[in-house]
Amino acid sequence: MDTVKLQEQAQQRQELFVGLYKQVFPAVAKYVARCGGSFDEAKDVFQDALLSYYEKTAQAGLSVNNSDGAYIYGTARYLWIKRYKEGGQTSPLNEALIVNTAEENISLPDGNKLLYFLESAGKRCMELLRSFYYDKLPMTQVAETFGFSGIRSATVQKYKCIEKVRETVKQKALTYEDFLK
Repeated sequence: MDTVKLQEQAQQRQELFVGLYKQVFPAVAKYVARCGGSFDEAKDVFQDALLSYYEKTAQAGLSVNNSDGAYIYGTARYLWIKRYKEGGQTSPLNEALIVNTAEENISLPDGNKLLYFLESAGKRCMELLRSFYYDKLPMTQVAETFGFSGIRSATVQKYKCIEKVRETVKQKALTYEDFLK
């Protein structure tokens, strides 16, 4: 192969890796953070997964069955779980670092608009949803806290609260883009 072809292939490979990094690393970093990992551990796991991806696709005739990003994410999750079981976890990942490494042009939902629609469902619904999604209380504790007869009743009420919010959004004919900053 001549030098020009090798340079073109190296350039294409670099562009692919940069694109995959921008596409997949934020999700891997968030997963590792939720599991108590550090930012450096997230980078290590991602780079190991990217190397595994490259080795698999570089072999003649082998291809990834799913999307490239899904393969890398799945491999990173596997590697993290393996590392976590071996006791390699350290300090929690700083959320600010995740946002800074993500693509600059990704829009985040506008918290004020979301809060308005959540409040439209009522104070009790807002508290129930907050308890389950934000405070991460188990349904048994949610049922007990809100005085429901059981887990099933609490689950049904949570569903009704979500439906109230969805109905408000439908009535106003809003789309996901309406919530972006």
